Amino acid sequence: MFRCKIFHLFFYVFMLLLGGFSSPAVAADSVKKSMPIQVPVRIAEAQNRIISEQIALIGTTEPFAKSTIASEISGVVEYFPIKEGDFVKKQDILVRLRPTGLKLRLKAAVAARERVKANLENAEAELKRLVKLKESDSISTRRHEEADYVFRALKQELLKNIAEIEYLQYEIDQKEVVSPLSGFVTKEHTQVGEWIQAGGSVVTIQDLGQIRVTVDVPERYAVMLNPEDDVEILVKSISEKGYSGKIYAVLPQGDPNTRTFPVRIHLPNPKFKIKSGMEALVTFKLSETKNALVVPKDAVVTVQNQQVVYTVVEGKAIPVNVDVLGYDKGDASIKGKIKPGDPVIIRGNERLRPGVPIQILK
Repeated sequence: MFRCKIFHLFFYVFMLLLGGFSSPAVAADSVKKSMPIQVPVRIAEAQNRIISEQIALIGTTEPFAKSTIASEISGVVEYFPIKEGDFVKKQDILVRLRPTGLKLRLKAAVAARERVKANLENAEAELKRLVKLKESDSISTRRHEEADYVFRALKQELLKNIAEIEYLQYEIDQKEVVSPLSGFVTKEHTQVGEWIQAGGSVVTIQDLGQIRVTVDVPERYAVMLNPEDDVEILVKSISEKGYSGKIYAVLPQGDPNTRTFPVRIHLPNPKFKIKSGMEALVTFKLSETKNALVVPKDAVVTVQNQQVVYTVVEGKAIPVNVDVLGYDKGDASIKGKIKPGDPVIIRGNERLRPGVPIQILK
């Protein structure tokens, strides 16, 4: 009995010791799980460079083209397939007017043309017969002249009939009003059953495939700008990343009260993200230059409404708050606790956290 108890005691101690150890593979897995994951990133160096002096001003986005489409003729609206907000393509039908009256007039004009053609054939045959008689002095000159007059009058009447038919056909074609451009319908000016006068408005369409930004630039800066200059445009409601635009006009007429001059900028908008009337922050490069600290603009990210650049300290990502002073091509001019030569993260920085270990890719 005593031996049995001793055996059970040794067996219990042995099982406790066995449970406290793991195999080398299990131990290695535990170490790996406890190690922090390194985030792969790419880096560049901050550097000093001579760049153009810049100024940032607020502008307003507008459609590149805006048109209120009108009907050339009057009539009752029989078909109106679109509504506000719809996107229409060039040559799409916007409205169709009832063509019944014009079609009836066209039938009458065609019948009149056929009658005149028949009379003209008879008059031509009669004139040929009288020409032969005239050559043999069998008829008087007056009778020949009367036949010639009738023939020429019928020819003119036929031309008039043909012109009337073409005009009526043109008016019938105009009963369908088609879009002269592709764009969004921003306003309806009629509905089914309404009467439209000739020249009356049908819809208003905006072409947002390309955006125009208008900025009122102070006089002292406007003289430093030229058409074809590149600009950076930031539409904060769309993205924190800027768009590249180009000045196409610095208008010569300024506002004498504010001493500002309107500057027009073209901006491609292929996916129609930018709408008319949005606020746009436009950064202009002036003719003056300065020495500035620059980093690739991809190094600047926004964290809780603060612009941040991640640098590398002892293998970890450390955020540094910066102020972006402007953009120059693919670089951003910044102000903050970043020095020339400091490494800054340009890829993989969108979801970094302070102090996270990183792996620098080449």
